[in-house]
Amino acid sequence: MAGASAFYIDGHAEGRLHLQHGPIDLVIGVDLASASMPGCRRLAFEAAHARFSTILDELVSELPYLKTRARQNSALPIGAVARRMVAAVTPFANDHFITPMAAVAGSVADEILAAILAAFPTPARPARIYVNNGGDIALHLEARQEFRIRMAREDGAAYGDLAIRHEDVSRGIATSGRRGRSLSMGIADSVTVAAGSAAAADAAATLIANAVDVPGHAAIERARAIDVVDDSDLGERLVVTACGILPAQDVDRALEAGLCRADHFIAEGLIQRAGLFLQGEGRLADLTSSRQPSPKITPKPMEHRHHA
Repeated sequence: MAGASAFYIDGHAEGRLHLQHGPIDLVIGVDLASASMPGCRRLAFEAAHARFSTILDELVSELPYLKTRARQNSALPIGAVARRMVAAVTPFANDHFITPMAAVAGSVADEILAAILAAFPTPARPARIYVNNGGDIALHLEARQEFRIRMAREDGAAYGDLAIRHEDVSRGIATSGRRGRSLSMGIADSVTVAAGSAAAADAAATLIANAVDVPGHAAIERARAIDVVDDSDLGERLVVTACGILPAQDVDRALEAGLCRADHFIAEGLIQRAGLFLQGEGRLADLTSSRQPSPKITPKPMEHRHHA
């Protein structure tokens, strides 16, 4: 496998940094507090690149352990990213099948963000940093800063924006679902979660997406995970390989099942918000959704706006 690569997406050192190594694909943005911080962006990118160059090898060295079912009080792995993965999935391990791999993308984003922040004295940190690992995003926000991401269907129709502000508890966003990069046991087109870290959001989004389902429905095709991806951490568990158009009542039933799980995670303090989407319909879960009916989301035509 080729080594880590790095380049500036915008063509210059004042833009965003792209880091790629095997399946890990990062976009990093650094916004400075003022123009009087020369060299800060370069320092941030150098710190990110230095840490990134070792991460994939660390993960591969512990991969067998990371693909086994997470359990309470299990032995900790050695690597820093692997430990983040285990910490993220352990709160869910008693009630759900989950492996540390459910939090790998978010954990890598969190680790790179931590490496960047470690390069700065606390009073001199950049105003805003985001590390986006294929849609799983770790955030640093100073006072009066926010990060906004648009939730949209594959055709570009927008469901709305998810905004994280400095005063919010959330510092991570993750998206999972049947149309994502990983296998899913549910039929959600996508589930986007905001949580205290990208790793926690990653783990929760995986489980909420699994819950968006109509078990036994004739329009849903499933196969063993190892028959779809031969080394899948899901083993012989069934994953969704196709989903036909569902009647409205079944879409509603599937989304409500996912919403119930999201509300439970919110009540437990594991996440703060979630958006669940399936076949043109959506639901929002937040601190109020367990006390009143969840709002249904109607998509709007795509607008060409930049929200990072």
